[in-house]
Amino acid sequence: MKPVFEKIRQLAKPFLNTRHNDVHTAISTRLAFELLKCEGGDEDIVIPAILLHDTGWKRVPAELHLKAFGPNTTEPELNRRHEIESVKIAKEILQAIKHDPEKSKKILEIIDGHDSRPKALSLDDMIVKDADKLWRYSKAGFNIDVERFGESPEQGLERLRTHIFAQLFTLTAKEIASAKLVRRANEKAVECKTTR
Repeated sequence: MKPVFEKIRQLAKPFLNTRHNDVHTAISTRLAFELLKCEGGDEDIVIPAILLHDTGWKRVPAELHLKAFGPNTTEPELNRRHEIESVKIAKEILQAIKHDPEKSKKILEIIDGHDSRPKALSLDDMIVKDADKLWRYSKAGFNIDVERFGESPEQGLERLRTHIFAQLFTLTAKEIASAKLVRRANEKAVECKTTR
């Protein structure tokens, strides 16, 4: 990782110790690099955006988080609130490191709407949106979501197959999601056999 990305990661770290965002951001960053390699895009925009996109959850009370996202959302305006707060935090961090103003503007535009905006602004936005959602297909992301949403593994797999998969933009993201879905389903099958 470039030194500037590491600097951003360190400054973002105190804002990521809620909602499993430390784990989410680490996995999403690896996925963003993978998507950049296959799809193109500007890593100087994508990586800072993925490192900073969920920092605003720190400013939304933890007891309200599950009302803002997931299959049982009741207050989607809280999800928008985390985007607004993430933009504020990201702007402070980018200014503190004297990040390129033009790139910073694009980073902030992506963060502002990374969950609530259904259409992507650019290839870089597509990659950030896809890396953000793809983490749910990882073993850690899948297990965290199933537990916090109170789902069975079968329900979690179905959510990924239908709701989340339809929101992916790039071919690479869809291929990664499909491969990881097979792995999650196989892990569930092995788990069922071992518990009998």
